Amino acid sequence: MMSLPLQTPGEDPRYTKRGALYVPAGEGPTIWAAGDVYTIKATASQTGGRFGFIDASVPPGGGPEAHVHNDHDETFFLMSGELEFLDGGDTFTARAGDFIHVPRGTRHRFKNNGLHAVKMIFLFTPGGPDEGFIDLFPKAVPGELPGPPTEEQIERMMTMGARTNTDILPDLPQ
Repeated sequence: MMSLPLQTPGEDPRYTKRGALYVPAGEGPTIWAAGDVYTIKATASQTGGRFGFIDASVPPGGGPEAHVHNDHDETFFLMSGELEFLDGGDTFTARAGDFIHVPRGTRHRFKNNGLHAVKMIFLFTPGGPDEGFIDLFPKAVPGELPGPPTEEQIERMMTMGARTNTDILPDLPQ
């Protein structure tokens, strides 16, 4: 039987190395984007570019236009409510507890067609668009709802799209 030598705390720097990113509940930059409220919990610069992590509240009618991230995957986990997701040209309904992974190059969007706000978390891999949200969108105002996107916010979304190699691909008129 083989045994491994045990390290003692004084010999192994992993015992004392620090570097955890801790963002308490209710903290992190909070902005309005696409009619939603996003609290950015981790940015690309905080994670060495590996990912960006966002806590989202999507009010009734909220959600972005259909789009494609050409350089980023996007992954969602619904914590409450349900959202209509677009996957290419097809839609499906995701509910609390559902997990959705959208590989780069896939046209997608989500929309809240219900009566209550939906809570979800999502992340970009690698990170990047998360920092665009902070730079380009207005800070959320406590006690106020974001409302539908304004012309200025739509322009900001286009700017962010160019910065992160994301193309807006809205539904075609029928």
